[in-house]
Amino acid sequence: MSISAPTSRAQVLGAPGHRHDEILTPEALEFVGRLADEFGERRLHILRERKRVASRLASGSPFDFSVATAGIRSDESWQVAPPAPGLTDRRVEITGPPERAMTVNALNSGAQVWMADFEDATSPTWHNVVDGQLNLLDAIERRIDFTTPEGKRYRLGERPATIAVRPRGWHLTEEHLQFGGRPAPASLVDFGLYFFHCAQRQIDAGHGPYFYLPKLESRDEARLWNDIFVFAQDLLGIPRGTVRATVLIETITAAVAMEEILYELREHSAGLNAGRWDYLFSLIKTFGHRTDFLLPDRAKVTMTAPFMRAYTELLVRTCHKRGAHAIGGMAAQVPSKDADAHQAALAKVRLDKEREAEDGFDGSWVAHPALVPVCREVFDGVLGTRPHQLERTRNDVEVTAAQLVSVRRTSAPPTPEGIRTNIAVALRYFDAWLRGQGAVALYGLMEDAATAEIARVQIWQWLRHRAVDRSTVLELLEDELAALGAEYPWAAVDDIRGLFERTALAKELPDFFTPDAYTRHLVHRSEGQS
Repeated sequence: MSISAPTSRAQVLGAPGHRHDEILTPEALEFVGRLADEFGERRLHILRERKRVASRLASGSPFDFSVATAGIRSDESWQVAPPAPGLTDRRVEITGPPERAMTVNALNSGAQVWMADFEDATSPTWHNVVDGQLNLLDAIERRIDFTTPEGKRYRLGERPATIAVRPRGWHLTEEHLQFGGRPAPASLVDFGLYFFHCAQRQIDAGHGPYFYLPKLESRDEARLWNDIFVFAQDLLGIPRGTVRATVLIETITAAVAMEEILYELREHSAGLNAGRWDYLFSLIKTFGHRTDFLLPDRAKVTMTAPFMRAYTELLVRTCHKRGAHAIGGMAAQVPSKDADAHQAALAKVRLDKEREAEDGFDGSWVAHPALVPVCREVFDGVLGTRPHQLERTRNDVEVTAAQLVSVRRTSAPPTPEGIRTNIAVALRYFDAWLRGQGAVALYGLMEDAATAEIARVQIWQWLRHRAVDRSTVLELLEDELAALGAEYPWAAVDDIRGLFERTALAKELPDFFTPDAYTRHLVHRSEGQS
C-alpha cells in the first residue's frame, strides 16, 4: 500500500511493548497522520460546537427537532445501504474490551457480533490501546490461541462472531502518539490503526471493516465520520461503502437527529443502538441544572419510564423506516455463584429482551457470554428464522421532542441506598480504571465508564438541587474510601478521592471524567520515548 504526501514525522511517546512494532509500522503511523492532518481541525470545530449547543440549551433555548433538516425527515425516498456481510442477523451482540482472553471468549460466545470496545470498556493505557489492536489482528489472522501460565487454554472456534470496533470518542486525545508536536485524536488512532491493518483482511475473510460510533451529538458529527470513511477507503484503494458503522444514540441531542445521522452515513450505515446509560448521563449533563430534571436512583430509571420508552420507540421507528437495524441496550448482569441470585438476574435479562424484541428491535447487547443464550432464545422466539424484523416499520409511533425530555413522572429524590451505591460504584470503577481495567464487575453488574459517569453526575445533580446534604456525601465518601482501601490495600485512595472531588463535587460539572483522569494518571504512568 502506498500513501503519498507524507505528514509531519510521527512521534511515539508511549513505552515500547512486546510486538508493538507490528502495529506501529511507519506505514500505519503515516496513515493515521494523514487522517489527523485531514480531519483534526474539523474535530476541534465539532468540540466547539458541542459547547455552543450545550450553552444554548442551558440558557433555556427550545429543545426540538431541527426545522432546517425537516426535508430529510419528510423525504420518504432515501434508505441506508443494505446489510453488509456478517451484519444481516444481529440478534445477539456481545461487548467488551479487546483484551486477549475477552477477545477469544467473545468471538466464541455464540453471539452474532462482538463490539470490541476501545472506549467505555477500555482504560486507555498505551499498552491497552496497542495490545488491543494486536489482539484484533491476531484474531482475524486466527493466531490468537494461547494457554495461560495456570494451564487454561483459549482457542478460537470455527464460527467466530463478526467484529465491530468502537473507537474512543471525539473528546479524547492520544497523548502517546503525536504528529507535528500535537497529540493525535484518539478516535482516529483507534479507527486508523484497525482500518490500516485489518480492513482488507476482513474483506478477504468475507466481512469488512465495521465500527460502532460513540457519543455523536449531531448530524455534522456523522458527516465527519462519513468523510473519514470515504477518505480512508480511497487512500487504501478499498471500494466506497465497504465500511459500515452503527451509531450509538447515547446523547439527548442525537435523539432528535436520528434520521439526519442515518442520512449522513447512509452509504456506510449499519443502524442505530440504544445506549441507555450514556443517554441518561447526557440528559443530566444537558438539563441537570433544572429542578424538573431531578432523576431518582439510577436503578429506578428503567427502560419502561415514559421518556425512555419514547427514546427507544423512536429509535426503532427511525431505523426501520430507513432500512437500518435497531439494536437494543445492554444487559449488564454477570453470573452469580448464588443460584437464586443468578436466576433472578436471568429473569431480569429475559424481561428486558422480551420488551425490546416485541418493540421491534432486531437484536440486543449483552456484557457476558452467559447471557447470550437467554438473549438468543428471546429473539429466536420473535424472529424465528428471519434475520431481523426491518419490515416492522412501527408507523404507529409518533414521538415529540417534549416526550423525550418529559421526566416529571419519573422525577423523585434519591434514597440513602442510591446515594451510597453511586459513590461506591464511582470510586471502585475509578480504582479499576486507574489500574488499567476498563470493565469491572461490581455488585452483580459489569460496569464501564458509562455507569461511572452517570453515578458521579447524579451525585453532582443531587448536591446542586440540595436533594442530599454535602456533609452526607462527604461522610459517605470517606466511608467508601476506607472500605475500598481495606479491601484493596494497593488502591491509590488519594488519587481516587481527588478524581471524585473534581468530577462530582465541583461547582461546574466536567463533561467527562476520562480526560482529567487520563492526563493526570495514565499519561504520566506510560511516559517514555520509543
